[in-house]
Amino acid sequence: MNPAISVVIAEDDPQIAEIQRRFIERIDGFEVRGIAHDTRDAADLVEVMQPDLLLLDIQFPDGNGLELLRRLRTDNSATDVVMITAAKEVETLTEALRWGVFDYILKPVVFDRLQQALGNYRAHRERLLQLQSLSQQEVDGLLPRTASTAPKAGTGIASLPKGIDTLTLEKVRKVFKGQPAESLSAEQVGDRIGSSRTTARRYLEYLVGTQELMADVAYGSVGRPERQYRLPR
Repeated sequence: MNPAISVVIAEDDPQIAEIQRRFIERIDGFEVRGIAHDTRDAADLVEVMQPDLLLLDIQFPDGNGLELLRRLRTDNSATDVVMITAAKEVETLTEALRWGVFDYILKPVVFDRLQQALGNYRAHRERLLQLQSLSQQEVDGLLPRTASTAPKAGTGIASLPKGIDTLTLEKVRKVFKGQPAESLSAEQVGDRIGSSRTTARRYLEYLVGTQELMADVAYGSVGRPERQYRLPR
């Protein structure tokens, strides 16, 4: 059995950090080794713990997560990084990619999206460990931006992740095309396409990940937060 993948969480909001910790506890094969609420503590934890993976926010009271990312790469740190941030600027994403982040998740993070990111990371590590030498096909499978954007041979259609089918995806897209200014919950979308709330949410989060939809948090009459999905304005 492979040892657990070690994780450090760097998040200035203690409540959000605790949510992330609890999410990771629900995912097999991962172990949180430490939590930092500023960049100085995060740098110390990475240096001392040498975790496999760092979940890194951008805005901190004492600095910027991108600055910490640059420092880690300059110091040749072997720790991989997944950004979890509210920063939606294209320039921020571009810089994060330039400095080698494995994934980039927009807040508010939901369990399914984090589970997907960590699952992809675990599979990526396992493929690397099993390789003896490289072919171009193996390289293409290891690079997420190559694997996710390359069309299937002879189809001209980009491959979809497991659990996402083309017909249902088009149904979800049509819901929003018919109501371009409307914000809808997963339950409302599920009712309109004839599926469960859980199924609708899986497709909605996929479309958020491809930036076809935006997600906001709304509070209902009893104060419970709920994800609302809409087309970008």
